Amino acid sequence: MRKLIYVPIIHMSADMGSIAKQVDKRGIAGFGEEFWKRHRETISGFWNVISDYFDYIYMDVCNRKKMKIYQDGMIAEREVAQRIVEEGIKSGSKNYELVLRLLKQGAVLVKTEDFKLVKEELDRLLAITKSKSTSKKLIAFIKYRLIKNRLLNKRDEFISGRIDETLNQDETGILFLGAYHNIKKKLPKDIQIIEVKDREKVMEYQKLVPFYNKNKERFEELSRYLILPVKV
Repeated sequence: MRKLIYVPIIHMSADMGSIAKQVDKRGIAGFGEEFWKRHRETISGFWNVISDYFDYIYMDVCNRKKMKIYQDGMIAEREVAQRIVEEGIKSGSKNYELVLRLLKQGAVLVKTEDFKLVKEELDRLLAITKSKSTSKKLIAFIKYRLIKNRLLNKRDEFISGRIDETLNQDETGILFLGAYHNIKKKLPKDIQIIEVKDREKVMEYQKLVPFYNKNKERFEELSRYLILPVKV
C-alpha cells in the first residue's frame, strides 16, 4: 500500500522568496502591526505543532529511508533542491527547516512542480507587488484572479502525477502543499491519505484574515485550532 501524509500548509513570509518583504509591508499597512504580529505568531505556532508531529510522534514508527517528500513550489531535485531548501532556511522558513531535518533522517526530496507553472504564478504576484500606482496594482490583481484557479488546477494535476509516478508500493510520502490547492480528488485511489490538519479549516483561516474585524470569534477559534497539537 502507498501512503501519503498530507499537510495543508500556510506559507510564512519567509517562504515567499523575493516578495517576502512586500508581503510583510502590505500586511502591516493593511491590518496594523499588532494584528500582523499575532498572525505571524499563529503561523509560527502552526509550524511548531507540525514539526512536533514529525519529530516526536509519527516519525518514531515510520521507516524514514522510505519517505519521499513532495514540497509546494519545489521545481528541482538533488543538489539544486538542497540549495533551495538551504536558502529558504536562511530566510527563516520553518517549512524548509522541517524538510531538512527529514532529509537528514533519510527522506528523499522529489521534484514536485512544473517550473513554468510556478514561474507564471510568481510573475503575476510580482506584478502586483511591483506596481507603483493603485490603478496598476488593481489591474495586475484582476489579471491574477482571472488565472489563479486555472493555474492551481494545472499545478495540482502535475503534482498528483508526480506523486503517482514516484511513490512506489509500500512507500510513504509527505506532501507539504498550500491549503488553497485541492489535490485530494486528483490523487490515485490506491494511495491512503493521512490528513494532518483539516484543509478546509486551514484555508478558512487564511480567507478570514482580511475580514478579521467582522469575524473575530470564528477567526480566533481557527487560530486556536491551527496551533493545537496533532492527534495521532
